[in-house]
Amino acid sequence: MSIVLVGSTSGSVTLQEPAVAGTTVLTLPAVSGNVLTDTSPKAGNVIQVVNATYSTQTTSGSSTYADTGLTATITPTSITSKILVLVSQNGNLVTGYSTGTAITFRLLRSASVIAFLEDLNSYTAGSSGSGVGGGSTSISYLDSPATTSATTYKTQFSNRAASGTVYIQFSSSVSSMTLMEIAT
Repeated sequence: MSIVLVGSTSGSVTLQEPAVAGTTVLTLPAVSGNVLTDTSPKAGNVIQVVNATYSTQTTSGSSTYADTGLTATITPTSITSKILVLVSQNGNLVTGYSTGTAITFRLLRSASVIAFLEDLNSYTAGSSGSGVGGGSTSISYLDSPATTSATTYKTQFSNRAASGTVYIQFSSSVSSMTLMEIAT
């Protein structure tokens, strides 16, 4: 025997008995609202996911940090939630470099620096080059923003030696940021 639950506007769910002898009991919790979405999540559960991409080429000849254009915003559902930030910064290139030239990255929550990504394309050679690609760099960072307000994360980059030109998202390469709210 099967039981069919018809949705109020569309769709349906069919519950079918197992093909074994005996009695099987399915006990639903005594809660109001949506059982799968409204109950308290267990520690470690992913509550929500936000993903953003950015592909506009950006350049710098300065050692001052500037926005890469990659940004994402999440609104945590609980003040105790953690946010797992996954960044893949792509299309990194250095041209006209000299000793010590490197692309450096940092991760910010609102206006606060919360992590540094590794230096990329660091050189010790004294001569200039026409262009050296570093490909991509990434970071995973578990943040504790302690808020239920909209929270924005972004990356910034700089040309550490202020020599030559550094490129991010070179030739429209796609960088990405994923934010995952984790229950605690």
